[in-house]
Amino acid sequence: MSEPEFREARSPQPSFTVETAKILAEVAHNRQKDKLKRPYREHVIAVGDALADFDDDIRIAGYLHDIAEDTPMTRQALLDMGVTERAVDIIERVTKRLHENPDDYQAGIRYIAEDHDATLVKIADNAHNSLPERVRALAEKWPDKPPVTRYNEARPVLYAAVPVEETRKILARINPWLLEELDDLLDEADDTDYENLSYDDASEGGTSVSEPAEAPAAAPESEPHRD
Repeated sequence: MSEPEFREARSPQPSFTVETAKILAEVAHNRQKDKLKRPYREHVIAVGDALADFDDDIRIAGYLHDIAEDTPMTRQALLDMGVTERAVDIIERVTKRLHENPDDYQAGIRYIAEDHDATLVKIADNAHNSLPERVRALAEKWPDKPPVTRYNEARPVLYAAVPVEETRKILARINPWLLEELDDLLDEADDTDYENLSYDDASEGGTSVSEPAEAPAAAPESEPHRD
C-alpha cells in the first residue's frame, strides 16, 4: 500500500452522523409530551426530516434543536459525542434559555435570524408547530389566547433572513400549507410597477421579487419549549 493510500485508509470517519442524531433525539425526548399531550419526539424528528435538502450539520442541528432546551445535555457532552462545533453552535443559537433575554421572544427571533443555518432550523421548527391540525387543536384548547400567534408573527422575520428557495424546500417537506402564505408575503414585498413596466425593464430584471422585510415577532411558553 502506498503512503497516500495508507493515509486515506487511516483517515477518521465522521463519528456522529445524521442517523445518530435522529436516534439520540428519539431517546432524549422519549418521555416528553407537547402542549397537546402528544409524543414530543415526533416534533424533533419532523424538524430534522424537513432539513433533508441541507448539509449534515444543519440536519443534525434540526434533530437536536431542543436537546439543550429540554434535557440535561451540555455543549461539551455533544462535542464529546462527536457533534461538530458548527452544529452545536446552531443548536445553542436556537435554544431560548441561552438567549440574553429568554422571555423576549421577538428579540430571540431576531437573534436567530442573524445566522443563516440557525434560521433554517427555526423555519422548520416554526412550520411544524404551525401545521393546520395543530393550530386548530391549540385554538380549541386556548380559545382566548391561542399560543400559535407568535409563530405567525415570527415567520416574516425568518423568511427574510434566507434565500426564498431554501424556505420553499423546507415548507414543501413539513408544512406545504404555508407556501401560499410565503407567496403572499413575497407579493406584498414586490414594489414593481407592473402597469408601467416596459419590455426592456423586464429583460433587465425589473420583475424580480424581493424577499419580505422584517416584521414583528412574539412571546414564549414551555412544556417542553416548543418554540
